[in-house]
Amino acid sequence: QVQLVESGGGLVQPGGSLRLSCAASGSIFSISTMGWYHQATGKERELVARISSGGSTNYADSVKGRFTISRDNAKNTVYLQMNTLKPEDTAVYYCNALISTYYSGDYYNDWGQGTQVTVSS
Repeated sequence: QVQLVESGGGLVQPGGSLRLSCAASGSIFSISTMGWYHQATGKERELVARISSGGSTNYADSVKGRFTISRDNAKNTVYLQMNTLKPEDTAVYYCNALISTYYSGDYYNDWGQGTQVTVSS
């Protein structure tokens, strides 16, 4: 069994910063791509950023230059540094990872429980 546990969300003023963390734990053999998605009220879940096991990154156009994704493979943890936050960044942020376990060599898609980020004055 694998768990993805997020932390770091909260309320911040426009122009402020937050750092999200997501730690994977359990019977993990390997983690491939890790990423962050967000879902605003009444909208579909969208990719924010993702990072490969080798460190290659992709970002949504709306966050380029403001957000930075990184990971610590030794800790099975992915981070999202969010700077210059805007009200439109308000959403629930979900961690995502492609994981293979000691019980199965196949990778499957796993999600965290979500953490709320609210940008408001």
